[in-house]
Amino acid sequence: MGSESEKPVEYRQGRFRTPPGATEVFLVRHGESEPARPGRPFPLVAGQGDPALAPEGREQAERVGLRLAAERVDAIYVSSLRRTSETAAPLAARLGATPVVEPELREVHLGEWEGGLFRRMVAEGHPIARRMSAEERWDVIPGAEPAPAFSGRVRKVLARLAAAHPGRRIVVVTHGGVIAEALAAATGSRPFAFLGADNASVSHLVLAGERWILRRFNDTAHLDAAFTGTAAPPT
Repeated sequence: MGSESEKPVEYRQGRFRTPPGATEVFLVRHGESEPARPGRPFPLVAGQGDPALAPEGREQAERVGLRLAAERVDAIYVSSLRRTSETAAPLAARLGATPVVEPELREVHLGEWEGGLFRRMVAEGHPIARRMSAEERWDVIPGAEPAPAFSGRVRKVLARLAAAHPGRRIVVVTHGGVIAEALAAATGSRPFAFLGADNASVSHLVLAGERWILRRFNDTAHLDAAFTGTAAPPT
């Protein structure tokens, strides 16, 4: 028998450790963009609505920039739509970094509902909008990006960015639909299970080759400590 001075063997709960060589990805949804107004469609970039940030969105961008500036960030990526580059700007200024534009991070293409019409159709409960939610498919909208193409695009671009930054941490400022698709890929969930990330929220993925690990979803502590029950439309 051991002496009474010997400590008993203990097996404590372990903490998560990022696998060697894995890439940490902070997925940031852009800040709130300008409202859609009847008769004033958003300007289009490659066929997609391109509103600027609203004043509220600029404030959100400052807050998420302050939050992430305290973390180690090795690179910043944005989509080709300006609401992401405007959201990334405060963080980039604090870090002295230049965001890289990655067009494949753009939002799902909404076909005939681009330019702000999507928001109206959702708000008014259009039958196709209800079907979209029920079937969890964007491509029920006429002319919208096919579900397999969108899914493949999101998976490929994030895998490529991760492969370019092994063992590093990157910030990807993108869109609500893209975030939902990425987290569905990581978890094997329903397509819209993670739809509804708040503007300027942070979600955290760890990409280790074929293994994608979800560590955080819709973190908004930098915006409001209270839990939220609603979210803005994904675009």
